[in-house]
Amino acid sequence: MKIIEKIKEPIAKEFEIFETEFKNSVNSGILILNVILKFMINRKGKQVRPILVLLFAKMYSSENLTEKSYRSAIISELIHSATLIHDDIVDDSSLRRGFLSLNVLWNNKISVLVGDYLLSKSLLLCIDNEDFDLLKIISIAVKEMSEGELLQIQKSRNINITEDEYFELTLKKTASLFSACCKLGSASTGLKNLNKVEEFGQNLGLIFQLKDDLFDYSYKRIGKPTAIDIKNQKITLPLIYTLNKVNTSDKKFIIESYKNKRKLNKNKNKIYSIIEQNGGFKYASDKMLDLKEKNLLIINNFPKNKSRESLKLMLEYLINRKF
Repeated sequence: MKIIEKIKEPIAKEFEIFETEFKNSVNSGILILNVILKFMINRKGKQVRPILVLLFAKMYSSENLTEKSYRSAIISELIHSATLIHDDIVDDSSLRRGFLSLNVLWNNKISVLVGDYLLSKSLLLCIDNEDFDLLKIISIAVKEMSEGELLQIQKSRNINITEDEYFELTLKKTASLFSACCKLGSASTGLKNLNKVEEFGQNLGLIFQLKDDLFDYSYKRIGKPTAIDIKNQKITLPLIYTLNKVNTSDKKFIIESYKNKRKLNKNKNKIYSIIEQNGGFKYASDKMLDLKEKNLLIINNFPKNKSRESLKLMLEYLINRKF
């Protein structure tokens, strides 16, 4: 059995309900929109975010999940889908999950509008059902993600970004949505104290981004383009660590390469070798394991049930995933 299926075991029935309700939630009277949304749904990913929502909801529920919990899962997938569409446009990416991305198939203008549509659907789902607690959680996450993306663009102009700055923007750009998903599921059951839930979600998001950093240096086909961060002159943790360790000559080589996109593309393989030789990849991997240990301690604060065990498996999955 694949690990993602084992993770879903405690919520197998609930996940089927979610999938049906999600498809119904994005129906539109606009033909081109329905065609695009059908294309998107048929090429869904692992759906980690709604899985997290449902696991936290089930973990804190003594009875069957309410419609509020299902709405929380739908909201998380709508927001995530919108951000993926917008990210592909910003990064000029041509592949998503092994298929051509929406911006390539339809164009940037249509893709932006589809992303906006999904975002508006998520907000309306909260408002129409007066789920103002969920609305606050997701609105904060969207704000944080937007700030994180802009902060990354700002910092990419300065290759001397520190490790603290890297984690600050990663908390906003990636970890905020993971944290929101954990909080959405818990809040949908009525849980008020979300501090440990939030911290767990943030650590999950950091692990996810660190793994993506490592994927960016991969030579293997993983269902999405690699070297996107290199191409867009984004600074990753393996690179930050390496810049603090290398000799003056290699540091100058990397910095000069990053200042010129053409040079960067030409020199990327040598940069990969320098990072490898200076332990940059190992450092990022060790950081993931540190975050895993922190989350294993946090998990002890959660109700002891099958959902909690699945959260442990989720940690393993995010660290060891192949794409």
